[in-house]
Amino acid sequence: MTIRASSGWIAAALLAAAATGGTAQAQDGAWDVVLNGRSVHINAAHRWNEENWGIGVEREFNGDGRWVKVALANGFKDSAEHPSYMAGGGMKRRFRMFSNHAYFDVGLIGFVMTREDVRHNQPFPGLLPAMTFGAKRVAVNITYLPEAAVDRVTNAQLVDPNMKGVFFIQLKLDASLFGFGGRRQHLLANSDSGPANSNTRP
Repeated sequence: MTIRASSGWIAAALLAAAATGGTAQAQDGAWDVVLNGRSVHINAAHRWNEENWGIGVEREFNGDGRWVKVALANGFKDSAEHPSYMAGGGMKRRFRMFSNHAYFDVGLIGFVMTREDVRHNQPFPGLLPAMTFGAKRVAVNITYLPEAAVDRVTNAQLVDPNMKGVFFIQLKLDASLFGFGGRRQHLLANSDSGPANSNTRP
């Protein structure tokens, strides 16, 4: 029952997040599959779950520009080993490196999230700093939850007053690796610009 209710909130939030790419044309969007997997609880005394396995999707708009818009949704096992769900969107500044073969993004992600230990899965909003280190088809997302945010969201001060924040790490893979969406069409675009193959049959 709780999961079904939260799914409706996630769908609504994802649609709202997709609106952040309103000025981008549909063909400019690139899909990624997000694998949730790891967190680091800084200076924590309590033994939190740091194997946050889960899966999600992320759509990127204007990936060739300096400012990249994203819409995302995913589910994972949280620090208390309960299922958690979130959806949202954001804006990141992209810095290109090594002749555009790699990049670094930094920005903010706004989201709606559910957790069992926050009002029994009632959705709540959040806004957090995020970074991405990536190449053509593989990237790593890192989100940071400051100490103050952890306290407000999870009441951590009642359990782990030593904790100084949490880093949450995701692996992001181009959806074309799984046979759909992704950036495959952009990567291969230049291969069609040359002269026609002389061996082509009439």
